[in-house]
Amino acid sequence: MPRINPDEVRAVLFDMDGTLVASDGAVERSWLAWAAEYGVDGHEAYEMAHGSPSASTVRKLLPHLDEGAIVVASARQLELQYDDLSDVTATPGAFEALGVLAERGLPWAVVTSADTRLAKARLGAAGIVAPVLVTTDDIAAGKPDPEGYLRAAELLGVDPAGCVVVEDAEVGLQAARAAGARTAALRGLDGDLRLGSLADLAAFLRG
Repeated sequence: MPRINPDEVRAVLFDMDGTLVASDGAVERSWLAWAAEYGVDGHEAYEMAHGSPSASTVRKLLPHLDEGAIVVASARQLELQYDDLSDVTATPGAFEALGVLAERGLPWAVVTSADTRLAKARLGAAGIVAPVLVTTDDIAAGKPDPEGYLRAAELLGVDPAGCVVVEDAEVGLQAARAAGARTAALRGLDGDLRLGSLADLAAFLRG
């Protein structure tokens, strides 16, 4: 049974990649290409990167680099992602869930470990317009730090305790819990609500 009452939900905060936007192929291609350039294991890089900002992943993979080189390597990783949108789409159930939010008059936001340029590109490719978007450009610390989710709740004017965060990565769920929000988890992860897809979120919100 879900540990959330749908009548108590005041806002929904979505992660982007793997949650609202199906971009796994683009993300994997970019990390494999980047890893080949920098001489690290591509599959390890891709797994480590899931849900986290590129810069923090690059820092873990290349601990010997100074900060200037980390900035360059992180910028290169993002560069590989910006124009790779060929198979980026909305995830199953995404539009259904957003439709229910509109019906109920519930505000929502996207909180992503991407930067603003990449977030707008991927959301645009998926046909989604986020009323509030919080990216790594808007905060000092990325997931698992709660800053992004706290910022989104503030922008929506909703107490974090009234927010449900929808995530497909453990670092994102950690950020949500640290923010004091309830969690809805995809990909078999554990949250207050477990989702097979966003169609399940739509059904839940309908009560």
